[in-house]
Amino acid sequence: MLARCNSAALLGLEAAPVVVEVDIAPGLPALQLVGLSDTAGRESRERVRAALRNSGFRPPLTRVIVSLAPADLRKEGPAFDLPIALGVLLASGQLDPQRLIGVWSTGELGLDGTLRPGRGTLALALAARQAGARALVVPAANGAEASLVEGLTVWPAETLQQVAQLLMDPALASPCRPAADRPVGAGEGAAADLADVRGQHHGRRALEIAAAGHHHLLLVGPPGSGKTMLARRLPGLLPPLPPEEALELTQVVSVAGLLSGEAGLIRQRPFRAPHHSCTATALVGGGALPRPGELSLAHHGVLFLDELAEFQRAVLDQLREPLEEGEVWISRQRQRTRFPCRIALVAATNPCPCGWFGDPLRSCQCPEGVRQRYWARLSGPLLDRIDLQVVMRRLEADELVGLPAASGEGGGHSPPPSSGAVAERVRQARERMTRRNPAGQANSALTGEALRQHLALSAAALERWRGAIRQRRLSARSAERLVRVARTIADLEASNEVQATHLAEALTYRSFDQLQTGTDQLLSGGNQLLGGGKQQVRGDTG
Repeated sequence: MLARCNSAALLGLEAAPVVVEVDIAPGLPALQLVGLSDTAGRESRERVRAALRNSGFRPPLTRVIVSLAPADLRKEGPAFDLPIALGVLLASGQLDPQRLIGVWSTGELGLDGTLRPGRGTLALALAARQAGARALVVPAANGAEASLVEGLTVWPAETLQQVAQLLMDPALASPCRPAADRPVGAGEGAAADLADVRGQHHGRRALEIAAAGHHHLLLVGPPGSGKTMLARRLPGLLPPLPPEEALELTQVVSVAGLLSGEAGLIRQRPFRAPHHSCTATALVGGGALPRPGELSLAHHGVLFLDELAEFQRAVLDQLREPLEEGEVWISRQRQRTRFPCRIALVAATNPCPCGWFGDPLRSCQCPEGVRQRYWARLSGPLLDRIDLQVVMRRLEADELVGLPAASGEGGGHSPPPSSGAVAERVRQARERMTRRNPAGQANSALTGEALRQHLALSAAALERWRGAIRQRRLSARSAERLVRVARTIADLEASNEVQATHLAEALTYRSFDQLQTGTDQLLSGGNQLLGGGKQQVRGDTG
């Protein structure tokens, strides 16, 4: 007798429908599995037999053939245990075939018949709803996750025997409601306030611009200058996640197997900080059956790369296209998968291996050749994609204890703004972008044509832009990113037109456009730039 059950296989972020076909034919007792399954899937033969026997059902004493169709689609993991077991019960006459029409199922079986949770349940639930499924049977631990998909009936179950009872009488199914959303203060870095950062007015301003326009940021400075402190405060400045972005982020985390059973939609923007020893697969994603990496796990949030120059250059160079496109494509022999990665990149690094080059109080012990090799790990095309490049200095004693700096920078005794105050300015700037830009995009995501249409560059700003391109020998990408930052600065100041002062300030965040001129001149020039204060910076002619 032939029986069919519906399930799905994960393909990157999506789930592809799979039909589990079970045929019972005369022959010696055996269960043969076909359909390009991996090792964990092939081992389901033993789990299904034991689960049927220990749940009070009769395992067939004849030959059983199980096919996972389509046969040319790779299947991963033990999630097909439950549909295989249900197919065996249907084919052997122990369940009514009419009961399983329009019902999808997924779950790993224990030897005693218990259902164990799996990853990617949210993606499978979305596929089931799209296919018009009547109900979805999932392990009880995945019930809240599957219930995040509206318009789909979810039947959570603890054991195989309970699944059979639900199929016989659907009224026995207990209502499954989505878990409460994660609180917006629970994410890493969310509790850190920008007011805790002493000094570093230039860095704080760059952080605000990065949050408003969704720009990438590079912080360069000696140890203890506050690079990591600033980076960890960026999530608190970003606007709350809208529902569609929260669902997409939750789906990524679910496919990665990192979503707990009690969690609802992830409302807090993620903050991921991988170690500099991570591999390209860990950072970008991949594997024989691709899974998302740190880049995609930071989707709609912040990816912080501390000690940027310590990463392998081959690893960093794989960030070029994802940073530009907002998605990463992983190609394998039999499949091509896509993972989204619209992130705000924050990178931090020391100016040299010892960390003290350019510091006025401690001397650097690194020869010039060592410094050049250190910076050679960062390719020009990668730096070209980072909009904001900031050189940070070590704080003076008065700034560390909260007193105004001797130079008067920072506006006297006024306390630094809190994350809440800065986040409100960011929200207002984002609202201006939403009203003006196509599809409500941030300035960093605008296409070249849309940028030219909505830039509104004044005559003085246009002349200064031309001078900057000539003097700094900017590439087309760098020149475009420069005016994107200037447009964001204008939005923060509620200006409809980009003025020359906005472009001049944007130029102060392009410290590494002329990396080929030498690290020594570059970093020392950046330190001199920061020492002049904001008014002097805005007077720069490019």
